[in-house]
Amino acid sequence: MSTVVPHMAYPFLSQEWMDAARAIREQHADEVPDVAADLRINVAVTDVPFDDETVNAFLDTTSGAVVMELGELDEPDVTVTTDYPTAQALFVDQDPAIAMQSFMNGKIKVQGDMMKLMAMQTSLPSNEASEKIAQEIKDITQRPPETATD
Repeated sequence: MSTVVPHMAYPFLSQEWMDAARAIREQHADEVPDVAADLRINVAVTDVPFDDETVNAFLDTTSGAVVMELGELDEPDVTVTTDYPTAQALFVDQDPAIAMQSFMNGKIKVQGDMMKLMAMQTSLPSNEASEKIAQEIKDITQRPPETATD
């Protein structure tokens, strides 16, 4: 039974999106294996459609679970800077091809321990529950309009 209303979608990285994504992760927390790697990533996202400023968020797996919140960690292993569409492709669509292409094109800038960042790709647990979480988070994420209509 899902508590997410299918027609409710929020802009990626908005407070409403963070709250809904956290609720989804918490709802399935006991179904997902622990994350094997400890990684603390700060993410600075530029060109955010709903904010004039850069939006800062972080990802922390040191508790054994994936924690993603707005704000910054004091001592991250890695800081990633990228634009909004690329961040959404990375964190919502989880598209490794886009991630690699964006990195090669300079759309993703990484400061810190690159090896830890690369290790994360293989250490995030994947099972039916984690795939369900990923899909539910996609479902609550607004898609940017293909063309501006307003």
